[in-house]
Amino acid sequence: MKRLTLGMVAHVDAGKTTLSESLLYTTGTIKHQGRVDHKDTFLDYNTQERERGITIFSKVSSLDYKNNHFTFIDTPGHADFSGEMERALSVLDYAIVIINGLDGVQAHTKTIWNLLDHYHVPAFIFVNKMDLTHYTKEELLDSLSQLSPHIMDMSASEEDIAALDEEMIEEYLETGSLKDASIAKAISNRHLYPLYFGSALKNQGVDELLDALDRYTLEKEPQKELSAQVFKITRDERGERLVFIKITGGRLHVRDTIHDEKIHQIRLYQGNHHTLVEEASQNDIVALTGIKKLQAGDYIGSGRVIHSTLRPSMLYSIQPSKEADINHFFSSLKVLGEEEPLLHLKLFDDHAQVSLMGEVQIDILKQLMKDRFNEDITVDEGEVAYLETIKEPVEGVGHFEPLRHYSEVHLYLEPLPQGSGLVFDNQCQNNLEERYQNLIMTHLQEKEHLGVLTGSPITDMKITLLGGKAHLKHTEGGDFREATYRAIRQGLKMTESVILEPYYKYELVIPTEALSKVYYALEDYPTPTVVNENNDITTLHGEAPVLFLTHYQKELLTSTKGKGQLFFLDTFYAPVENQKEVITQCDYDSESDLDNPTGSIFCSHGAGYYVPYDEVREKMHLPLYSAMKQEHTYTHNPVHISDEELKRVYERTYGPIDTKLASDYYKPKQDHVSSNTVQVLDEYLIVDGYNVIFAWDELKELAKQNLGSARDKLIDILMSYKGYRGCHMILVFDAYKVPQNKGKSQMYHDMEIVYTKEGQTADAYIESITKQMAGQYRLVVATSDNLEQKIVLGHGATRISSRELLQDVISRSKIQKEEFERKNPQMHSYAFEDLKKS
Repeated sequence: MKRLTLGMVAHVDAGKTTLSESLLYTTGTIKHQGRVDHKDTFLDYNTQERERGITIFSKVSSLDYKNNHFTFIDTPGHADFSGEMERALSVLDYAIVIINGLDGVQAHTKTIWNLLDHYHVPAFIFVNKMDLTHYTKEELLDSLSQLSPHIMDMSASEEDIAALDEEMIEEYLETGSLKDASIAKAISNRHLYPLYFGSALKNQGVDELLDALDRYTLEKEPQKELSAQVFKITRDERGERLVFIKITGGRLHVRDTIHDEKIHQIRLYQGNHHTLVEEASQNDIVALTGIKKLQAGDYIGSGRVIHSTLRPSMLYSIQPSKEADINHFFSSLKVLGEEEPLLHLKLFDDHAQVSLMGEVQIDILKQLMKDRFNEDITVDEGEVAYLETIKEPVEGVGHFEPLRHYSEVHLYLEPLPQGSGLVFDNQCQNNLEERYQNLIMTHLQEKEHLGVLTGSPITDMKITLLGGKAHLKHTEGGDFREATYRAIRQGLKMTESVILEPYYKYELVIPTEALSKVYYALEDYPTPTVVNENNDITTLHGEAPVLFLTHYQKELLTSTKGKGQLFFLDTFYAPVENQKEVITQCDYDSESDLDNPTGSIFCSHGAGYYVPYDEVREKMHLPLYSAMKQEHTYTHNPVHISDEELKRVYERTYGPIDTKLASDYYKPKQDHVSSNTVQVLDEYLIVDGYNVIFAWDELKELAKQNLGSARDKLIDILMSYKGYRGCHMILVFDAYKVPQNKGKSQMYHDMEIVYTKEGQTADAYIESITKQMAGQYRLVVATSDNLEQKIVLGHGATRISSRELLQDVISRSKIQKEEFERKNPQMHSYAFEDLKKS
């Protein structure tokens, strides 16, 4: 049996619920066909839905037809509840787009069509109310052509249908006909949108639609591994939390665990009724109980989290009644915030702020709070929901290192064209483990990151992971969450941000006689275009700020004596004209936002301390990748060369090696040396990096798993050691086997790190540099290479073996620790503590 999930989507009053009722009745699933105007439909069982005659919440039903099991989701049609509709689209196999035959394509229909395109959902189109319309099929088809040229009346000839798809054309030319499978494939690929006409209320055209769903739909290949998409969170009449999911692969059983939470029940819903099942499989839509952590949009198993493309453009402040318990008020709103994520709930000391789509949603919210939680609320007039973006690219750095925690993240933030949203990419340029890279990419996408000017969400930028660092022992998963969030905020503070305000693309339908009044009211914004002038009615298209249009609706009704209609076609964002005024109005201080810090946490003397955003670059542990040249990946491959060969190479380069006696280094002590001629040279420690790594047991073991991690750890150790020793330092790594490598030198804080060029070993580089620096500095070379030690001695440098360096590192670290403990004696906090130690 073929199992598919279908969704009913349309502009309000097009007849979605009526068509759902007709399909259920025609197939014998229900015995009575209800009517919206009679307030007795099977799916609109909510009190407010029946009173208003609109769908507010998506509903699930199913039916069997021939060898098919269809699960239907009836979605809201009113624009104020578009978020509920969009979440349903993410789990659909096919959509049924219902068009009101009395009106044709309307404003919200275009929004729905764009969402179907975004989610790549194939669609069947049913033009409803054909028993009432005065339009012909040809006129309605012409109206539909503005959605897509691939919409085809299926009563047309096969030749016309075949013309919409190359594969169908080839088949038709070869055979003179089309197979059902070929048409189904074209529909699945969204090359064809089948069109049917009828009347859902009178069950006309419903059989033809069911036959089309049987003949022209394809089921996806079965998947063994469990995967599922969460598309809805709600509560039953007893307050039990229900998590609605579409299973896209594998099987799910009662008492299975999801993120350490056990499933108590698996429910199959048919309208407001449900049955309990022990398991659910691919293409089932079920509700789970016992799961508290999953939210709408989350994915179980392999898949990506779904984020809504719709965004309410107005913010409203909600005040509880004077008698209300503030904690109960907040907890009630949190429940509704789970069910409608687009509310973007924010809680303050004595009120809350939410995002809402319009007046109808405000009324519904008030009624829900009263009916479900017995809370009387007031809602203010609202303010614009701003967004923020950036002007110039920047590298943001986040560091999180309280005691026994460690992480650092580098992100590159780039501005994108308006309307691009947020784009995320992983171009990690160092050897950070893949699991940590995946964590960072998850943290980038798991929350709404706020800008630093008004505290509004950010948009229109690409955020790329450049690099990160973890600690072998002390890094935990949550550390990278902190570092990632801080990296974004630090980057925003280090560049110039821009405030964006929402605009509507609108359609105005007005009496022609009111045209001059409308133009006058819109004179501060781009002049609207006349798209249709039909006798006494004129249709205009234009764009203007949301804040203006929201208030203009009442003025329009007055100026047109109630005959004017304003439709919002689309929302987009553009820079505000007076940014300073908006900043003052919002009164947001990024440095006081403790939930979204701009600075980082570093560690000193065993304690974490806060570093402001503008000082983070001075203390970060990784270089700025955006300022570096392209970095190569270097792999150490030990090469064994005989002493004779090294000696031959040296003598050819620098001449014969003179054997000196100890007396050659001794100079008689002068009778008197002027204090002006005494010179203490600065010390330079030059370290053969890979030689040291493979001489230290701990680093050697780490290098077997990840050479880059061993290299990073050595750099950290030597940075601390350099501070203890108080010297300059050059750390040299072999890169002589990297093709076309020109070599590279970079500063890590005040330590120079050198990667040798192609054909140049670390030994050769050290020999060259010691010869150049001889006499200018006190040179100490750390290496265990025997011949190398002899060569640098010949240049006047002191040598120390890798093992000796390790012992000195340990010794100096211990001395510093003892000195710290001496200067910071332990404060006794417990009674008889001294007795216990003795």
